[in-house]
Amino acid sequence: MSLKALLEHEFISNLSWPMVSKGAIQRLLACVVLWVLAVPTAFATPYPLPTDGSRLVGYPEAHIVKEGEHLEAIAKHYDMGFLALLALNPGIDPYLPEPGSLVRLPNQLLLPSPPHSGIVINLAELRLYYFPEPDAKVTGEKADAQRDVHVFPIGIGRVGRETPTMNTYISQKREHPTWTPPQSIREEYKKQRGIILPDVVPAGPNNPLGEHALRLGFGNGEYLIHGTNKSFGIGLRVSAGCIRLRPDDVAWLFEQVDVHTPVRIINQPAKLSVEPDGRVMVEAHRPLSKNEKETKARLSVEPDPQVLAILARLELSPRRYRAALSVQEGVPTEIATLTPAQLKAWQRLERVDVDAKQMTRSEQ
Repeated sequence: MSLKALLEHEFISNLSWPMVSKGAIQRLLACVVLWVLAVPTAFATPYPLPTDGSRLVGYPEAHIVKEGEHLEAIAKHYDMGFLALLALNPGIDPYLPEPGSLVRLPNQLLLPSPPHSGIVINLAELRLYYFPEPDAKVTGEKADAQRDVHVFPIGIGRVGRETPTMNTYISQKREHPTWTPPQSIREEYKKQRGIILPDVVPAGPNNPLGEHALRLGFGNGEYLIHGTNKSFGIGLRVSAGCIRLRPDDVAWLFEQVDVHTPVRIINQPAKLSVEPDGRVMVEAHRPLSKNEKETKARLSVEPDPQVLAILARLELSPRRYRAALSVQEGVPTEIATLTPAQLKAWQRLERVDVDAKQMTRSEQ
């Protein structure tokens, strides 16, 4: 399948957002922090880990399209996922963007909910987060101040071969791995592509695992975080269930992590953070399709009943919350600004809800 056909199948047919208006572009011009004309290709995007309880990291950024560029090349240049870039720029032709046009970059995001340790993968946003442990030689506030979180775009399991959610760990590290395709994959290759796979694919340029693989302890060890020998597929649902990274990204991660590093895989289309300054931020992504029919449909993110209840108790309108869930831009959106009294009330109501859920579970 060609890259164009693959992208259309996975995402482009689902687009139903309106074209970006001139007014929206003008508003963006006023808030963009950085205009990037030419910067070196990056990998392992680091963000300073907040120490004040905030989960908001990064800043709005943008890129001005140059002659001959397309969104896949721009995504690779900034080490971000293609679908994330496309969701934020629905009015731009992904293959022939107009030179001089503005492409917003999804470089501001909300961290997943704690714990912030080891590797956290959010399937719905097609991102991997790596939280290094503090330096054992540094204690106190300095230990927190020096920590970064590193964020990578990933490819995950396609429809029918979904990557499962799990709490697990890295059980093995392998450089120059061989690939032993399971029988189901060999049959799929033969039937759909006319390719007869060998029992074992040796390390090298034809190995789809790339040069580095991290085996997970889940199940029988069939799931890997690995590289790739393909030039595309990052930020898409194209794998047979494993987590795929760009070669430079997985090489960097391979050197940082150890066996037994914890790995948490979640599927969270919407993230919400009540920031220390009272801003309530929501980041919404398109939910993962469960079948082929859903790949052609617009999928909604259901509001969290707890959030709706708290908004009602504080006499705040849920309109902006519902709008953020509907638009699914994949970047943080402010839905409310709380006064100090409202902030304390929100935190109190959250604790009450958490305590009630824990009590219910203990009684079951």
